[in-house]
Amino acid sequence: MLKNINKHKFRISLLLLSLLGLIFIRAFESQLFYDPFLAFFKLDYQNKSLPDFDGISLFFGLLIRYVLNMLLSLGIIYLLFKQLPLVRFAMLLYGVFFVVLIVLFFGLLHFSKHPDYLILFYIRRFLIQPLFLVLFIPAFYYQQISR
Repeated sequence: MLKNINKHKFRISLLLLSLLGLIFIRAFESQLFYDPFLAFFKLDYQNKSLPDFDGISLFFGLLIRYVLNMLLSLGIIYLLFKQLPLVRFAMLLYGVFFVVLIVLFFGLLHFSKHPDYLILFYIRRFLIQPLFLVLFIPAFYYQQISR
């Protein structure tokens, strides 16, 4: 076992650095990204109106955060499975999910007079957190062992 760890020391170090990167993105989210919904969803938001926001700044804040999470997640997937086709497939899924989620998010914000805050909360959660990584790792692992 110790030989295995020594053999993969660099890979394990990169994996830990990627996880640390995801933690730093979460820890410094309010300083790094424009998102007026951070404070809104931390409070009792069900009885309040939506905060004022700049749509373009919010879009780019969500985009940058999503891309950073995606890149670190793709790195983790590669380090765990060492299969480029798997990483390409995950990148395609990340792209499709971003387009769908961002359209839903801004569609609810702009075209609904009283959007369901819970749906808005969860759509935003998928945009700002690396939740797809949590879904992809078990799915790819299951696919790998079932071959």
